[in-house]
Amino acid sequence: MSTPKLDNNTIIIGAGPAGLAAGACLKQAGVQVTILEQSSQVGSVWRRHYDRLHLHTDKRNSELPFAPFPKEYPRYPSRDQLVGYLEAYAQKFDLDIRFNQQVNSARKENGRWEIKTQDTLYHASNLVIATGYAREPFTPEWQGRELFKGKIIHSSEYKNGAPFKGQRVLVVGFGNSGGEIAIDLFEHGARPSIAVRNAVNVIPKELAGIPILSIGIVQNIMPAWMADAMNAPILRAVIGDITKYGLRKLPYGPATQIKNEKHIPLIDIGTMKLIREGHVTVYSGVENFAENRIKFTDGKEAEFDAVILATGYHPRVNTFLHEKSAYDENGTPISTGREASTPGLYFCGYYVSPTGMLREIAMEAKQISAAIKNKAE
Repeated sequence: MSTPKLDNNTIIIGAGPAGLAAGACLKQAGVQVTILEQSSQVGSVWRRHYDRLHLHTDKRNSELPFAPFPKEYPRYPSRDQLVGYLEAYAQKFDLDIRFNQQVNSARKENGRWEIKTQDTLYHASNLVIATGYAREPFTPEWQGRELFKGKIIHSSEYKNGAPFKGQRVLVVGFGNSGGEIAIDLFEHGARPSIAVRNAVNVIPKELAGIPILSIGIVQNIMPAWMADAMNAPILRAVIGDITKYGLRKLPYGPATQIKNEKHIPLIDIGTMKLIREGHVTVYSGVENFAENRIKFTDGKEAEFDAVILATGYHPRVNTFLHEKSAYDENGTPISTGREASTPGLYFCGYYVSPTGMLREIAMEAKQISAAIKNKAE
């Protein structure tokens, strides 16, 4: 089979929000750009998310460059509305997207990038990687897991709670996916529980009608400890004492958590209400599995019919990128939104920010576009 060679100024890997935003900014700047997408559609990761999903950040602070969300969209768009927005975005800017292009290798050769897919060899002066955090599901290993007779799935496989009606379901993980899946399970007639291994923070989606993201944007100019000190009494009043319900609270606040751990706290959209009312039971971390029982790290045991692993993802850019200095042991980019240690290499959409991922993507796309344009001048 022949392998055609295509030259370009900039190649972007990934046609999700980050790749589309970077592509639009570069095209607006007059830079020749091609986007490589492994699936057959834009926003493939968002399409796979569970049915109930809505953005936890408001639409005004989640729009991509040069294109506001439609006025008729609610403050917090649904999964399908976001996918529709991404499709319209790609069409609006007439982006050159090559679908069904699985990138197997990306390396710097003789001063230019060489990107290999299953059937094409691309060359480019600049490479923007925008494959996102949710590239590879992370599935922990536990003793006895193979003995468990119930269903075990990762949250990436979860669509809705209908198949679990009447079942005892354990959600492992207390991030935003885990919290919302627990709500969805309850609404579909399941009996959900949540396993929470580590200490956590919980924040409301809004305060006095103001999106929590808007507050984060204002407070982002101050040190994290100062923002946490200001917010502590408000969070105590709104969220309450989470330790009453089997949760352990982090010794520092949400802003410090995001800064130090690169992890967003639970944005409460109803999970805490279900916990307080006894509809969702909280357990400690999973210790091991048996045929129909799970033992937890505090010694407690309980029977379950199914387990949903809301245990996150790894970016895994190391599976195709040969520049080892650009990522850590988990394949997570070391820098994002600016040129990496290798000239001509950029990452977009990997910075965990208190101002929201989509807002950060929009900012990074503009920064990357400006940097590439300035190099060409």
